[in-house]
Amino acid sequence: MSSELNGLAAGPLSGVRVLDWTMWQFGPVAASMLGDMGADVIKIEALDGDVGRAVARMESADAGLPAGRNAYFETCNRSKRGVAVNLKTEEGKEIVHRLVEGADVIIQNFRKGVAERLDMDYDTLKKINPKLIYASASGFGPEGPDAELPSLDGCGQARAGLMMSATPPWARHPVSVRGAPSDQIGGITLCLGILSALWARESKGVGQKVEVSHMSSTMWLQGLAVGMNLLTGQHLPGLNRDSVGNFMYNIYQCKGGSWLRISNPQPARYWKPFVEALGIEWILGDPTLEGARDGTAGSPELMRIIEDTFATKTYEEWDAIFRRYGFIYAKVQTIEELPEDPQVIANGYITDFEHPTIGPIKVCNFPVAFSETPATIRSGAPELGEHTESVLIEELGFDWSDIEKFQDAGAIL
Repeated sequence: MSSELNGLAAGPLSGVRVLDWTMWQFGPVAASMLGDMGADVIKIEALDGDVGRAVARMESADAGLPAGRNAYFETCNRSKRGVAVNLKTEEGKEIVHRLVEGADVIIQNFRKGVAERLDMDYDTLKKINPKLIYASASGFGPEGPDAELPSLDGCGQARAGLMMSATPPWARHPVSVRGAPSDQIGGITLCLGILSALWARESKGVGQKVEVSHMSSTMWLQGLAVGMNLLTGQHLPGLNRDSVGNFMYNIYQCKGGSWLRISNPQPARYWKPFVEALGIEWILGDPTLEGARDGTAGSPELMRIIEDTFATKTYEEWDAIFRRYGFIYAKVQTIEELPEDPQVIANGYITDFEHPTIGPIKVCNFPVAFSETPATIRSGAPELGEHTESVLIEELGFDWSDIEKFQDAGAIL
């Protein structure tokens, strides 16, 4: 099948075929990214479907959408075709093994041992297609005492240190970052690994296994903190805005309730302009205010002066002032504010999509812009088994009598 799905221009992965044998979010996100980039992605589900189809609520948010769909599954599974196959039947294995013959990539994120029991492991499939890229997602890596343990996003955040990194010093308990970032960075990292393996196959002619875990990707997400700890033995603590070593690396509340995050790591260069922008130049000559000369450390009194000053103007007013000074800063925004952000609008980071069932919707766009081979949202998430018959007939050469045989055997819906 051409990657010019629904008449859209071919992306950078036009001509690549991906089998997406995954569920939940980690694996599906990687496959969906490949689909946005033009790969022909075929999602392989059991006859009762990916468990993500049944998500009614995501944390505290209602996930329900019209026509029995849900936002969780739609977000993780766009730009794919879908087949439903029972891999516990010999006929089901035959179908998927035939798909493997013509595939470039297969992605799986099942617990260790599941693929082996269903003849879907790397050693089995590479005999069918020696140049296959076999991408495997796990919780804690393929080796070690916990290699067989299951994992979801919260486990990845917990085990890899992200929860504690996100927890402020005054919190009563560890904080979980919402929106499943361990799953998301896992999918992004797995996509990177697949792309690298495709290039290695192009340049060296070899297929291979690619392995990414919640733990590996979430540790890499915090690469600076992990690296500094390994090199210095010190941990980067959560930001405590009441006890900072640089007043220009902090968060301040503006008039009206908005927050401003300033991130200037060079106080020696910017402190005097900062004080000038705030209109509190007088503090530079006050010897009683600790830290007033350079801003690198200071008394609670100096902190209160800066806080009180920020509270006199709205974020928009400070924005107009700070732009003249070249400070590094940003408004602290909620997810709900993103669709109205002028940068999001100008760069198309949220885009319109005409969903065939739900109708016109807005979705988070593919994060990379290609000048010649644009990535595009090629379709909504497939219905369970939506393309089973067309894939078997058009791609694998089966006929309607074969379809009937497979149905009778319980191999397909």
